[in-house]
Amino acid sequence: MERITVLLADDNLIVREGVRALLAYDPAVEVVGVAGDRDELVAEAERLQPRVVVTDIRMPPTFQDEGIEAAREVRRRHPGTGVVVLSQFDSAEYAVALLADGAAGYAYLLKNHIDDPGRLGSAIRAVAAGGSVIDPDIVRALVDPARDESRLDADDEQLLQWVAQGRPVKAIAVSRGDTPEAVGAAIERLFLALAKGAGAGRADALRRLRMLHTAILAREEQGETLSRLLPGGIAEKLRTDAGAVDRTERLVVTVLMSDVRGYSRIAEGTDPAALAGQLGAHRQAMNGAILGAGGTVMQYVGDAVMAVFGAPDPQPDHAERAVGAACEMHARQRVLDAEWAARGLDPFGLGIGLSTGEVAAAMLGSAERVEYTLVGDVVNLAQRLQDLARPAGTTVASEPTVRGAPARPWEPLGNRCVKGRESTVVAYRLRSGDQEDA
Repeated sequence: MERITVLLADDNLIVREGVRALLAYDPAVEVVGVAGDRDELVAEAERLQPRVVVTDIRMPPTFQDEGIEAAREVRRRHPGTGVVVLSQFDSAEYAVALLADGAAGYAYLLKNHIDDPGRLGSAIRAVAAGGSVIDPDIVRALVDPARDESRLDADDEQLLQWVAQGRPVKAIAVSRGDTPEAVGAAIERLFLALAKGAGAGRADALRRLRMLHTAILAREEQGETLSRLLPGGIAEKLRTDAGAVDRTERLVVTVLMSDVRGYSRIAEGTDPAALAGQLGAHRQAMNGAILGAGGTVMQYVGDAVMAVFGAPDPQPDHAERAVGAACEMHARQRVLDAEWAARGLDPFGLGIGLSTGEVAAAMLGSAERVEYTLVGDVVNLAQRLQDLARPAGTTVASEPTVRGAPARPWEPLGNRCVKGRESTVVAYRLRSGDQEDA
């Protein structure tokens, strides 16, 4: 198990070493460094790049909020770094203001509770995974004034607790067995109920709860936008892994390339609006087949689809997963083709190539734009094998892919010359009841 690396920052040597000794008993945590002031915290975080920073609020030189400023600077340089703030101040205002940045990965704990190793360890794990935590005493400071004199049923009481704890709306929806939209509406109704006849104390508590809720919504929207712009799994990796942007990984993967046979001819004779509808339905079906097998859709280029199995997270059975996805893609496309035939539209017969081997995986690009990219001969070979996958409904794979999925019914195609390669390639054609035998 990979341990969570932690950098401790506190100007008080006794507190710092006490926390270090406490965390030594946690097998999931490794303290990799310490710091005693703001500048040292920033410098050590840059050098060590920990997954989590545990810091006091007030540190030299002015003993104001240097710990918070330093943590935010670390987050600016390495957005995936989690932050646990240890404070002797039980101010709900301070905790909510910290979380109101709209960024995941912050925890606010009171120092008089850090003698509980489970509580501190849980907070470290939570922020390392992009979550947020508020000390239970702070939650009570938020909840008690807000519900004073309010008549809440058990469901509303639980909802109020979850909001005060900073739980994401989607997480609340899962716990309630409801939709995020329904939870959002329930929170709005709860706030309206609490606001009726609110005195000054309750109004202030409601304002803090509203700030916290707004921050949570902003954080979720930010995450959803990032997920739409990047391949599946990459957005989460960037949010939780501080060094992912700067790191190149060597992975053994299986790359899948698919292409629609005769697409240019189809485009020439089809109304553009109808073709756009076909292409959208095709991509949705292919996306579902790939994600259903645990793959990552890397990109669409016109009618072509590129996917990878075994990245960004390693999968020991990546070859078998890729073959299963190829079969499902053919099956789903046959269903679409039958629907289109009834409307007088041309079918999208597929050719799919599979190649297995080592790649370098990295976030590449410029300061303005980065993309998750696979580099290596395996990617090029998948494209060339896809060219061999004829007629429509055919899947062709490399020998390493066949070795990774030996139970499938493979037909040897022998040594084949492919474009751009001096040496021949040993290729195999997949024969399966799930795939057309064209």
